[in-house]
Amino acid sequence: MFAVPDNTLLRPENPALRHPVRTAVEVAADRERWGSLLRYDPDERFSALVESAGGQEIWLLSWLPGQHTDLHDHAFATGAFTVVSGRLSETVARRAPGGRAVTEVHALSAGQSRVFGPGYVHEVRNDGPDPAISVHVYREARQMRSYVSDPVHGPHRAE
Repeated sequence: MFAVPDNTLLRPENPALRHPVRTAVEVAADRERWGSLLRYDPDERFSALVESAGGQEIWLLSWLPGQHTDLHDHAFATGAFTVVSGRLSETVARRAPGGRAVTEVHALSAGQSRVFGPGYVHEVRNDGPDPAISVHVYREARQMRSYVSDPVHGPHRAE
């Protein structure tokens, strides 16, 4: 045990220094923060900016059954996403040592998160029968660069 002097000041936390998954989980749990933004679009997945500050963007996405992203990365951004409700799957595509293509599929349910960084190539989809909601946190500029899946040589950027 140790003593903390009475005159010790607590420094406020800098949100830009928090791990993006902590932010995604916190925002996902705070429905009052994003509930009024939620919509479902039958033609494409819906997204709304919840907030942007300090080089970080927080987005709310809704996914009806069958909706998905294309295979993409987020350029130089790092971040995370958390499933608020429903189920999503994430397919990660990469090249293994030796150059062969590898894909990994991760099934995600409410409360589960995934983290990404520069060059992380993935697609996210709702293959289930129910709508899904997710919260995404991006550090740096939010950008999606499309990729083409090559089962032999791994993903490569779409031109």
